[in-house]
Amino acid sequence: MLPPALAHLLAYHAPLSTLQREQEGGAVSLLTPGVNVLALNATYLPCGPTGVDLPAVTEWHARHDLPPLVATTAPLPNATLVATLRVGGWAASPLPPSRSVVVEQISRLHLGPWAEALTQARGTPGWGSWLARHLGARLETERGYLPLLAYQGDEVVGALLWQAQGPGGAALLWGTRHAEAAHALLHTAAGLGRSLLVAWGPDDLAAGLQPPEHEAVIFSRLQM
Repeated sequence: MLPPALAHLLAYHAPLSTLQREQEGGAVSLLTPGVNVLALNATYLPCGPTGVDLPAVTEWHARHDLPPLVATTAPLPNATLVATLRVGGWAASPLPPSRSVVVEQISRLHLGPWAEALTQARGTPGWGSWLARHLGARLETERGYLPLLAYQGDEVVGALLWQAQGPGGAALLWGTRHAEAAHALLHTAAGLGRSLLVAWGPDDLAAGLQPPEHEAVIFSRLQM
């Protein structure tokens, strides 16, 4: 059984992935060649990963020319740390977001600026066109997602992909250029449901906005 944080990530990203495979021992792999989103190119390991055939996981990733990336909620021996996320329930702040940032829902036909905003916020601007092309095809049939774009004046300052998951929704793929845009995007996404599940990295949310209850997700690379 996957830990709750991994189960949420899997439920969010699986419909967006290209390849899926259930591995022996309860692990699940998602691979998406041509897209650099970590969660779309990882094998999710159960709470007790001792029954997982890690060499088989490594071989399947290598077969598709992708590194053997695994997602866990605890450090994995003999693996190299790649990134750590936090996953938790985000409550909208009683203070309204800045009026200088405007958030709007866009259609899948306008994912170019959305993907550019997200990849630039993540420091990988060269991947924008690849991500837009991939998600455009997926969102054509996956109607449970809504892309949101944040503007400050004429400048695009953030992007978020909301999914109707659970009682409220999930915002597990997002990025902004500054705290004002993050607050505005998350505040808008939280208004789409009764609660909002959020994933964030170490520099994404100010201390005052971080959910007090959350679970760490560790992305690590297996030794070849």
